[in-house]
Amino acid sequence: MVRIAVIGTGGWGKNHVRVLSELGVLVAVCDLDPARAAAYAEKFRVKPYSSVDELLEKEKPDGVTICTPASTHFAVASKTLKAGVHTFVEKPMTSTVKEAQDLIEIAAQAKRILTVGFIERFNPAITELKKMITKGALGRPILFEYHRENRRGENIVDVGVVKDASVHDIDTARWLFGEEPKTVYARVGSVMGKNEDFATILLGFGDERTAFITTNWVTPSRVRQLSAVFEKGVVTLDFVSQEIQVHEESGTRVPQHTTQEPLMLELKEYVAAIAEGRQPLVTGKDGLMVTRIAEAVLASSKTSSPIFVSG
Repeated sequence: MVRIAVIGTGGWGKNHVRVLSELGVLVAVCDLDPARAAAYAEKFRVKPYSSVDELLEKEKPDGVTICTPASTHFAVASKTLKAGVHTFVEKPMTSTVKEAQDLIEIAAQAKRILTVGFIERFNPAITELKKMITKGALGRPILFEYHRENRRGENIVDVGVVKDASVHDIDTARWLFGEEPKTVYARVGSVMGKNEDFATILLGFGDERTAFITTNWVTPSRVRQLSAVFEKGVVTLDFVSQEIQVHEESGTRVPQHTTQEPLMLELKEYVAAIAEGRQPLVTGKDGLMVTRIAEAVLASSKTSSPIFVSG
């Protein structure tokens, strides 16, 4: 049986604890707050730790998920990988491109899985859209327009909206188009904090294909939507409800598909990759490329210039 420990149980980490427990693979939780670790350990009948070193030494898990603040991701993930433990890091994988490159090298040397929490890859609505693109019935996709709005989570203190929220749409755009963007142009700003809390991003792909991404932590409403323009129609989807609508000249249809919890699907894939000895759907290279694009977004806004992105 695969044995997984969760490092960081605040914010999103508590959901990892719940899902991994439901999958029957949770063996321990680790948090700097001993009381919080003890509370989750008691609820889910696993062992609590407040030290990563102690967790690794005593439990020797097959894998971990890291749900600590973004600024700590590299330090924690490099430690777990060097200990020979498969490692899932919540987004962003690292704070900088240099850290991402170093982490990929550490994972390669350790011969262990390194993956990152780009959960929207596992959203059933996005999975259906990817199938539509592959089948080609609507022709080729030419424009993706994303809208992601929500108030900033209280636990997000060390990165801005681009590296915390926009990365989801950056990743799905590159996955749906099947390539990396060539150019980035963006404007970002801050209304309520030191880090940026709104961003407008234009990603230029090959063959004049484009992704337009707007993200903000300013509006109180929760909006997570995508409009995909094809040569022969338009597909709109809602990330939250997972509803899809296909708009063609003949009318609008609503494809039926099974709705599922994306986090459950994402962590199932991680556990399966460990058990089967293979790479997961999302790799460390994906984490590196998204971080590189996020840094280009911030650089573009600062210089008011387009940035050319290398693969």
